[in-house]
Amino acid sequence: MKNMKNMKNSTIYLLTGAAGFLGSHICGELLERGEKVRALVLKGDPAVKYVPSSVDIVEGDLCSKESLQPFFKIPDGMESIVIHCASMVTVNPDYSQKLMDINVGGTKNMIECCLEHSECRKMIYVSSTGAIPELPKGQKIREVSSFDPKRVVGCYSQSKAMATQAVLDAVRDKGLNACIVHPSGILGPEDYAVSETTGTIIRIMNGEMPVGMRGSFNLCDVRDLAYGCVMAADKGKKGECYILGNKEVTLKEVCNILSSGSGCRKPGFYLPLPVANLMAKSMEKKAKKKGGKPMMTTFAVYNLARNNTFDYSKAEKELGYRTRPYAETLNDMVRWLVNEGKIQITAKPELKYA
Repeated sequence: MKNMKNMKNSTIYLLTGAAGFLGSHICGELLERGEKVRALVLKGDPAVKYVPSSVDIVEGDLCSKESLQPFFKIPDGMESIVIHCASMVTVNPDYSQKLMDINVGGTKNMIECCLEHSECRKMIYVSSTGAIPELPKGQKIREVSSFDPKRVVGCYSQSKAMATQAVLDAVRDKGLNACIVHPSGILGPEDYAVSETTGTIIRIMNGEMPVGMRGSFNLCDVRDLAYGCVMAADKGKKGECYILGNKEVTLKEVCNILSSGSGCRKPGFYLPLPVANLMAKSMEKKAKKKGGKPMMTTFAVYNLARNNTFDYSKAEKELGYRTRPYAETLNDMVRWLVNEGKIQITAKPELKYA
């Protein structure tokens, strides 16, 4: 027991993205275990207020390797474990240089810093299932050993594929001790920035979605993903990738769960995806002419139509990763949204599958 305690006292977790949705939960998971945590935050980031006061906060910019040096500098005799969770996320599939600079260039800077600091024992890179090439419907998507941005759709997925390959190249060519996790979509409480998924849940709960779309998601409880990331730090093997996914779920099933638990109004009907795609194309054309934002995009329809079945058995076996039912996640999420005043309907004690 004494040796275990000494080991904990001599290790610090260096976490990027600690002010974000997933990163804040990784931070909480580590603190609950009694770990020392240092968080990298961008100067002036208002979300820093969500980082617990017990965390050592260091300002820096992923795009500036020099600015990362204070983040990596730790007392003599200590070791560090890096969890690189920070990234720029967008639902816009178009090319973005800023996104590439942060997600790819920033990850390469992190890799170089890890290699330059011998006290850095391990790096965990938080990638995305979007970096993995899609397979035809009916086939489970599993981990791959190489990543090609030309085989995935959208700038975000392309950037994550490039960054993931950069980590694997550093493992193979430079001896970096690193492993990779691929979370699918994120769902759950304490999403203060209100992501696209959380925004959709709010619209459903407030009765603002009279028409839905057919199709499916793959969404994970943010707390399960955080646990999986920390377990990757504990058990992840050098050069290995781990999908952190969940069971596929349809938009209709999500709406039914929410309605059965709260009595909120469900969509009256669900558009077939080919019809939704035609409507989205029309909306995009009109928005382009007027310089506005379309209510629905072809990329959003694609994400509902694509194969969203992921095999996460490797993470279950090797990391002890686990998932909870969608009803439990949505129940906790709705309670948080009610407390935050983001939805007006008070949920019943339990949400259940309809």
